Amino acid sequence: MKQIAIYGKGGIGKSTTVANIAASMSDMGLKVMVVGCDPKADSVRTLTNGRSIQTVLNASRESQRNAQKADINELIYKGYKGTLCVESGGPEPGVGCAGRGIITAIELLKKVPVFENREMDIILYDVLGDVVCGGFAMPIRMGLAEQIYTITSGEFMSVYAANNICKGIKRYASSGGGRYAGIICNSRNVRKEVEYLKELARKLGASFIYSIPRDKIVHEAEMICKTVIEHAPDSEQALHYKKLAKIIVENDEAVVPNPLSDEELEKIFEEFRASN
Repeated sequence: MKQIAIYGKGGIGKSTTVANIAASMSDMGLKVMVVGCDPKADSVRTLTNGRSIQTVLNASRESQRNAQKADINELIYKGYKGTLCVESGGPEPGVGCAGRGIITAIELLKKVPVFENREMDIILYDVLGDVVCGGFAMPIRMGLAEQIYTITSGEFMSVYAANNICKGIKRYASSGGGRYAGIICNSRNVRKEVEYLKELARKLGASFIYSIPRDKIVHEAEMICKTVIEHAPDSEQALHYKKLAKIIVENDEAVVPNPLSDEELEKIFEEFRASN
């Protein structure tokens, strides 16, 4: 079983990418589970065709009110081609810690041999990368993710978030055991975007994995609550997701990254901006 965490700045297309690679992996005949670790609880929306699912945090709150234990098995839903889906959820707006849902979900998952009982091949943790607090760093800290990828674009704030994730990986490398597998570009059509991210990967001592082009078919699929893999399986965009999924399944290389200082990150960004 391979456990993989995919981090990215909010709005970068992280959940869209995770859902499409999960669907691609299911098409490959693999048993896949997606654990959504975003407080918005929308990681698996396109895998379940928009069906609302009970989040771990909501179930935990209800069980506390009723003096009962939450059963993680009742919170695992089937999506596209049997892909298993779990949403950690988040607090009520303005109340509590956004990372609490991840902590609660992972604590429940670890208490029950969910993965082993279901003989999973791939576990994908879809994690918000804007904040690397204790909750959001759980897959890294607890060694649940053997490999960690960051999804970014050539825009500075998404690169800044990716570099922060690398700081967390390096901090917990000796205790958690997670390693950085590389950068995935979700293109925003920024000039010299791929060249910039390849240089960033080199500076981090990591790999540049793949570049996903921007295509309106992604929005079309999401409007009807489907992945591109389901909505347009023969499209060029679906082919890109399938290629990326295959790379991730076969990739066994990962490193302890060398994150950049904020000043170094700014310098690289300025150099590429000036060259434009």
